Amino acid sequence: MSEPASISTGIAERYATAIFEIAQDSKRLGKLETSVDAMAEALDASADLRDMIASPIVSRAEQEQAITAICEHLKVTPSLGRGAALMAQKRRLFALPQVLAQLRAMIAESKGEVQADVTSAKALTKTQSDKLAKTLKANVGKDVKINATVDESLIGGLIVKVGSKMIDTSIRSKLASLQNSMKEVG
Repeated sequence: MSEPASISTGIAERYATAIFEIAQDSKRLGKLETSVDAMAEALDASADLRDMIASPIVSRAEQEQAITAICEHLKVTPSLGRGAALMAQKRRLFALPQVLAQLRAMIAESKGEVQADVTSAKALTKTQSDKLAKTLKANVGKDVKINATVDESLIGGLIVKVGSKMIDTSIRSKLASLQNSMKEVG
């Protein structure tokens, strides 16, 4: 792991732990989960927001003002809103995506769930998603929450990541494997 990534991870773990414990103590884990999902969706949808949290040009006060307004608009829990504002004050807002990922993992663990990151060539239907979750539950032994993304370059198949395990059944990886095999022969 590179040094900047490990710094971001350390920062994210500390902020996520604090936010999670405050929400847990006030019995607001359900609302925190909804807030984390809303904030993550906003980050995914807005390139401007992603640029703002990572920009060294935007002042601390401007970042704090912007993130506070966004949190109020999204009606996030007070612990997440105050945590994000504090991150802006301390020039740590760049780690917000990692904080959200850490919070998702902590919430899932507290509910006895595990998160599976699934990448597919086409969007999964509700039936496919439910069937995959059921299959993964049988293998993992815990309830599985699927975080689905679409990558059309896969051509077909799936890439499933659960914890440190990864299963790649995509056509792209099979073609790459075939190409490597052909290079070895010729």
